[in-house]
Amino acid sequence: MHIYDVLVIGSGQAGLSVGYFLKRTALDWLILDENSKPGGAWLQTWDNLKLFSPTDYNSLSGWPMPETEEEYPTKNEFIAYLKAYENRYKFPIKRPVKVLEVEKENDLFKITTNGKTYFSKNLVSATGTANNPFTPNYPNQDLFKGRQLHSVNYRNSKKFSNQKVLVVGGGNSGAQILAEISKVANPTWVTKKEPVFLPDEIDGRYLFKEANEIYRGKKSKQISLDNIVMVESVKKARDRGDLKSVRPFISFYEKGVVWPDGTPENFDAVIWCTGFKPNSKHLKNFNLLQNGKIKTKKTRSLLEPNLWLVGYGNWTGFASATIYGVGKTARETVKEIKQEFGV
Repeated sequence: MHIYDVLVIGSGQAGLSVGYFLKRTALDWLILDENSKPGGAWLQTWDNLKLFSPTDYNSLSGWPMPETEEEYPTKNEFIAYLKAYENRYKFPIKRPVKVLEVEKENDLFKITTNGKTYFSKNLVSATGTANNPFTPNYPNQDLFKGRQLHSVNYRNSKKFSNQKVLVVGGGNSGAQILAEISKVANPTWVTKKEPVFLPDEIDGRYLFKEANEIYRGKKSKQISLDNIVMVESVKKARDRGDLKSVRPFISFYEKGVVWPDGTPENFDAVIWCTGFKPNSKHLKNFNLLQNGKIKTKKTRSLLEPNLWLVGYGNWTGFASATIYGVGKTARETVKEIKQEFGV
């Protein structure tokens, strides 16, 4: 029976970042990835997605992302970068391997997959959130006869031509999908509150800079990574008059939704741009999840001390769910793992 020093589950930006720092150790380690090819969660995003900051802010540790055709990388350009990053560092990755269950056996992690079983002294969970989309519950939602899909399953606007579509969610994904849908359909954008649009000249660089200032205590919290960056498609939607939002409806009925004043309105489809929850089903045997989070000190589980979690959000390290921020938490994670081995 082979026993790894460290096993990493997931090879998206978080898993690869951990891999970069593990590569610089003498530890025996392996990454398992359920996808058949590189790209992580980016493989599940819509066709025309664009990142909202230049390549300098979309680079993983050790090797900057090469310059792209336009200022902001496309989804496919970033996936190509992840593939090249894997190849550059020759990470030990096995795919496609789906982790079905993790349990403890004789002080080792026993990782059961759809193929073989693996054993490891330490475990890094870097599965992110993309496989656990969140959709809010509304009264009579099951009665609605139209199409419902989460943004993770949205690819393009072709199937929505000439339809009435509800786009629900006020973040950057909601704004970009609305912008695309509005060219072919009649959309209504539903947000909890009025969206905050950044000035045209400001992009993700500003958000990350401000977020770092807040993290260091140099500024009070005045901005959010949810503020909407005016990428070109969103600017064009604004110029067409399509970037208007309304507050939430109260329930569904067979043909659509009911607004707070009791008015029903028919819709053909609903696209939920309502975010994600941590993908931690593989850790269910440890009963660690509390209020959607696992208690950690930095990235280390408090209840299962040889388990680390990277890339799930601020509770696993500041900005750890972003390309820009995950490197810092990955470095700290591997530093702690090395201490376990006295190296």
